[in-house]
Amino acid sequence: MVGKCSRLVAVAVVALFGVGACALESQPDQAGADVQPVSAGQGATGASASPDPAAPSTAAPTPSSSPPKAESSPTPATTTKPPKPKKTTKPGCPQGESQREVETALAKLGSFGEVTVDGKQSDADCAAIKKFQQRYGISPAAGRAGPTTADVALRLAATDTSKCKTGSGTTFCVDLTHQTTWAMRGGKVVLKPTITRTGMPGYATPTGAYSVQNKALKEWSNPYEVWLPYWQRFNGGIGFHETTTYIHTKSIGSHGCVNLLPSDARAFYDLGKVGNRVYVFGRRPGT
Repeated sequence: MVGKCSRLVAVAVVALFGVGACALESQPDQAGADVQPVSAGQGATGASASPDPAAPSTAAPTPSSSPPKAESSPTPATTTKPPKPKKTTKPGCPQGESQREVETALAKLGSFGEVTVDGKQSDADCAAIKKFQQRYGISPAAGRAGPTTADVALRLAATDTSKCKTGSGTTFCVDLTHQTTWAMRGGKVVLKPTITRTGMPGYATPTGAYSVQNKALKEWSNPYEVWLPYWQRFNGGIGFHETTTYIHTKSIGSHGCVNLLPSDARAFYDLGKVGNRVYVFGRRPGT
């Protein structure tokens, strides 16, 4: 029995010193936090400290009077976020194949807004082109500088109002070459040049000086069976009137009359009087 007891005591002593040897190592607790080692000044037992001979061999370590303070998290350094790059927006209108030609013409006309002659679409160009298209009935008025827009803009920009031979009163001027028309009084332009469509091949509008012979808000055309709004006759059966078809269809034309957009037909009708001078000059291409 004595031998067995002595062996048990020896096992217990080895077990106790085995625990003490790891007491200075940081061990994770059940909650996952680090348990701080106890300092020698606090009476810790283990391999690094000499046991007190008066103390029983089974004495437990003296706990700390207060739990160790948790380390505070370091304050992150304040960093300045880099500015977000500015988003670049595309112009509101697509760019057409005649961008530079239209910009050049609109810059010369000067009444549709600021444009930059660089062949590149911008928001300002877009707005000016849309305004121009709306004014002259170009469809769609989407701001794209296509062939029709370029054709109309270049014709208007090339019109020379000084070539019209005016009288003492109001004169309606018709430029067959550029397919434009305007009104003058006393040598000054009172209705700016606008577009027209005159007689097609075989029905070319004759050149010369004429005068307004009669007017009617709506005239019936016997040979062609169609109403002619804002009619002003100046040469036989030829006169000014609102177009009855899309005026920008160049493959067709009138039977000699001077076709006008609705807004222009009304403006010419309001200004015109019987006896006003009409001067037609030039030649429509293809006639």
